Amino acid sequence: MSTLISLAEAQPKLQELIDEVSISREPITITGKTHNAILVSEEIWQGIQETIYLLSIPEVGESIKVGLLTPVSECSEELDW
Repeated sequence: MSTLISLAEAQPKLQELIDEVSISREPITITGKTHNAILVSEEIWQGIQETIYLLSIPEVGESIKVGLLTPVSECSEELDW
């Protein structure tokens, strides 16, 4: 769950909030009069974008699903690279 802060509170301390999400890796929800927004670090945002991209490739998404259902005892430590 992210921290909630109003737009009025966020505006004067935006740099502080940017530093906070970069260090804590936790999002902050900024609430406005008509809409809300989520402040996340650039690193987290890039990770989200990469995940969305990878899951958009059918074979990758299916491979992840199969991997999640595979018991650890059936996993091999060898890498075929």
